Amino acid sequence: MERYDKAALNALPTLEARSDGSLASTLRTLLFFTALMIMLPIGLYFSSKTYVFEGVFGMTNRDSYFYAAIVAVVAVHVVLALFVYAAWNEGSRQWREGKQD
Repeated sequence: MERYDKAALNALPTLEARSDGSLASTLRTLLFFTALMIMLPIGLYFSSKTYVFEGVFGMTNRDSYFYAAIVAVVAVHVVLALFVYAAWNEGSRQWREGKQD
């Protein structure tokens, strides 16, 4: 059996508590962007098709499908870019907090 230092064993619960908080924050961020990834493109697709392209611009049904799909794809890319930005900042924030200890 290996012998463990008591100070090292006492430090373990604080690391676990810190990781639980960061895990909850990470999970909350992931769930938020997952919901945004599902709802925003679908909502923009149908609303832009009906109200913008068919209503305002008077396009045909076939043309409005095409342009609404482009709007939805752009929305997906925007959400992905925002997720990468939020994940990058969260990781650097956690790294800075860990470095100060």
